[in-house]
Amino acid sequence: MFALYNTFFYQPIFNLLVFLYNVLPGSDLGIAIVLLTIAIRLVLYPLSLKSIRAQKGLQELQPKLDAIKKQYVGKREKQAEETMKLYREEKINPLSSCLPLLLQLPFLLALFHALRNVTDPTSLDTLYSFVARPEAINAVGFFGLLNLNAPSAVIAILAGAAQFWQGHMLTRHRPKVKDKGAKDEDFSAILNQQMTYVMPIATIAIAWRFPSGVGIYWFLSTFLLALQQWYLFHKKKKPLNSNEDSTPPAITAAS
Repeated sequence: MFALYNTFFYQPIFNLLVFLYNVLPGSDLGIAIVLLTIAIRLVLYPLSLKSIRAQKGLQELQPKLDAIKKQYVGKREKQAEETMKLYREEKINPLSSCLPLLLQLPFLLALFHALRNVTDPTSLDTLYSFVARPEAINAVGFFGLLNLNAPSAVIAILAGAAQFWQGHMLTRHRPKVKDKGAKDEDFSAILNQQMTYVMPIATIAIAWRFPSGVGIYWFLSTFLLALQQWYLFHKKKKPLNSNEDSTPPAITAAS
């Protein structure tokens, strides 16, 4: 398992980080981390896009889920059976909202190890043959303003704020449950509420202890994911508002 992690995560990230450091004017490690983060987000873009669309589909499916709960009140097994049937028919995975976070973890771990080792001259022995070996790597980045090997409270708070924004969008766009018979929220709604408040606190606590270079990656990666999420939600709102203005009876009946 360690060999797979080393081959597919740590070594590519470490080599790309050193490569960016070499080619950037002034060899700024902070800017190299920013470019590395953008590159990783581009690699994960198709998966995060699929996950966000599935999450949006879950939100739009909420009225049907509430109808199932109302129809089978007190029949937990039947509710579960009909709910899973609905998920299959709509081709939606209820756990898909966890995917971006789970995918980000090995990249976070690899970047943590890369930042820890990048200033150690002996670690440069693991560079690919086509990546030039620098004489030394300066851990002070962003034009000499930030030591990327030391924790930063400001970066940690920014990472937590980005995490909150992402989670808040999911709960804010979730349809409100007006049916008295639907007292229990579905698993995805509970998970979203926990992610909204628990994850930002956990993010701040972890990033506070990690090197600020890892915190920058965490903040920027989450921020870019939240922007992608905002764009998809905003893009899908326009036709909905247009239909609402032109055919209010149909929407009223559907709700």
